[in-house]
Amino acid sequence: MQGMTLRTFKDLLDAAQSQREPQRLLMVFAIAEAPLDATGEEKAAFERGEGGALTPVVCVDKLASELRSFEALELESREALSRWDILFVAALDGRAGVPPNADEAAGPLRMMLESIRAGRIANFLAINRRGELVELRRG
Repeated sequence: MQGMTLRTFKDLLDAAQSQREPQRLLMVFAIAEAPLDATGEEKAAFERGEGGALTPVVCVDKLASELRSFEALELESREALSRWDILFVAALDGRAGVPPNADEAAGPLRMMLESIRAGRIANFLAINRRGELVELRRG
């Protein structure tokens, strides 16, 4: 999917479904929270929608072909989550026309979770509740 301009989850799905090898999407739903040790200024910024820490709450993997739309994914997420703020996504390539299975996705999904918990998010796409890709900055 390198070299493609992605702006929305639909763009991501289209790109994943057009790849030579079938794709399994690794997805981590996260909530934004004010850190426990936040200063008054940091808490005020968080209340304005700035800053905060992203905490993973649910992860899932699905074949790109299993996803119809962002709206369908968002609706499905409501069954498992009362809320989420950011969806992190990565893709896992198949081999020789065979998509990766859920067992093959387990290790990379665990590594993705640990990376997000550690604040290393640069390798993942971040998507907001409207299905738009967003850029997150540390700091």
